[in-house]
Parts: sequence; structure tokens; C-alpha cells
Amino acid sequence: MFNVDAFLSYLVNPYLLGGVGITIGLTVTTIVIGLVLALPLALGSMSSHRVFNAPARFYVWVFRGTPLLVQLVIIYTGLPQLGIRLDVLTSAVLALSLNEAAYLSETIRAGFSAIAKGQVEAAKALSLSRVATLRLVTLPQVIRIIIPPLGNSVNGLLKATSLASVISMEELMRRSQVLMQMKFEVLELYCVAACYYLLLTTLWNLVQVRLERHYGKGYAPRSTKKANIPRAAMAH
Repeated sequence: MFNVDAFLSYLVNPYLLGGVGITIGLTVTTIVIGLVLALPLALGSMSSHRVFNAPARFYVWVFRGTPLLVQLVIIYTGLPQLGIRLDVLTSAVLALSLNEAAYLSETIRAGFSAIAKGQVEAAKALSLSRVATLRLVTLPQVIRIIIPPLGNSVNGLLKATSLASVISMEELMRRSQVLMQMKFEVLELYCVAACYYLLLTTLWNLVQVRLERHYGKGYAPRSTKKANIPRAAMAH
């Protein structure tokens, strides 16, 4: 039968709470690296030059078309055969970041596609360079557009980090499995892990709502206070 006391005790288990911290750290690190890689990938995919376009599209095709689980195993067990030895943490961060970059690049590319071409043409008319146009005109608008899908990506990534347990990354799921092997309370520990993931995604959803409200605001209207008009002028 389901052991309620064990379930409640695992909710505050320091070992599992440490796994929650690792999961959060893994998610934050992955999303930051993924975004850094995703921007040049998105720009490359939109480029008219085949030298940039073809490699970017090939990268996205490979990492979106293969399971993350397979990518984790290949990076952790395959690279050592080529003389590249990585520890568990580095392998997990690398695999998650490379995979996330492929998805985020498509999100960013869609954001660029949503911007009216006339704005880029206007920037050219003002003699802005491509870098200046990207930094001052298009990128700020892209950020506002991609906030909702980016938030969903973070939500999914929080749960996808559990796959790193297959290469013995000691995040929340791996630590839950270790306790299962010791205590043989499988259902209780899975329920605790589910509660932690639900809590993390719920907290992130609250952050996402605030971000969407912030970036969804229009420009604040100027003050419409009545000017103090002298009576003499009014009478005149």
C-alpha cells in the first residue's frame, strides 16, 4: 500500500532537495547556453548564403530529428571513443544545450519572420549597419515576440533534465531512483518527484506570466495633464 508517512518524509528529504537544486542549475545553464547558440543558428538559417544556411539547417535537422535520450548517450559514451572524455555534468550540459539550441533557433527565426520587412528597409534608409539594425531595431522586437514560446521551452526543459539520469547525472530523477533502490518505495518516490516537478513548473509559469505582461506592455502614453493657461490668454 501507499505509505503516506514515507511520502511526506521524502518531500523534505535533503538528498532529494539537493537534486532539485541541481535540476534548477542544469535548466538555467542549459537555457543560457542554448540561447547563445540559437541566435547565430537562427541568423544562419535565414541567410541567403549557402555557406551559412546549409550548416545551420543541417544542425537543426539533426538535433530536432533525433531523441534527446540518444544524444545524451552518444555524447557521453561515443565521444570518449574519439579521445574526447567528458564528465557526467559536462556531457549532460552539452547534450541538453545542443538540443535546446536547435529548438530555440526555430523560435527565434519565427520571431524575426514576424517583423515587418518595412522596418528593416527603414533602417537601411537611415544608413544603419546590419549589426546596428539587429541590435536596435529587430532584436528588441524579437525578444517581445518569443517570450511566450521561450517560456514554454523552459517549462519543457525542466522536465527534460530528468533524461540526464540515464548517464548517472545526479539531478532530481536520478536521486529518486537511488532512493528507490535503497528503500523499495517506488510509488512514493515517483509521486514526490512528480510533486517537485509540478512545483518547479508552476513557479516558472508565474515568472512567465510576469515576463509576458512586462514585455507585452505598449509604450506608456505621455502625461495628459491640462496645461495652466493664463486667464488673460483664455479671455483673449
